[in-house]
Amino acid sequence: MKAAQLKNIRRKRRKRIIRKKVFGTAERPRLTVFRSLRNTYAQIINDETGTTICEASTQNKELRGSIKNSGNVGGAAAVGKALAERARAKKVDAVCLDRNGYRYHGRVKALADAVREGGLKF
Repeated sequence: MKAAQLKNIRRKRRKRIIRKKVFGTAERPRLTVFRSLRNTYAQIINDETGTTICEASTQNKELRGSIKNSGNVGGAAAVGKALAERARAKKVDAVCLDRNGYRYHGRVKALADAVREGGLKF
């Protein structure tokens, strides 16, 4: 097995462990983060109904023009800021973070800090 495949298997194992503990409700939905090599994606999900409340990514038209490089900490911070604005518009005040098996540093931490600065609590 290649190193990249093994790394992805381990991340998915960590993801399963985290998802057993983190559950989004209507009062406190789940903020999930996914990062690829080039982009960062985040969405706020109500797990009780299985619906996505709002989402933001470096692929969005508003963010694509303003971000120079979308696969870095700056791009993740821009996604967090945009997500916080959209969540506040939908009357979401608090979320629980699902880091999706990634370590809490770098892009994931930058996104979380930007969401906090945008007014969401977790």
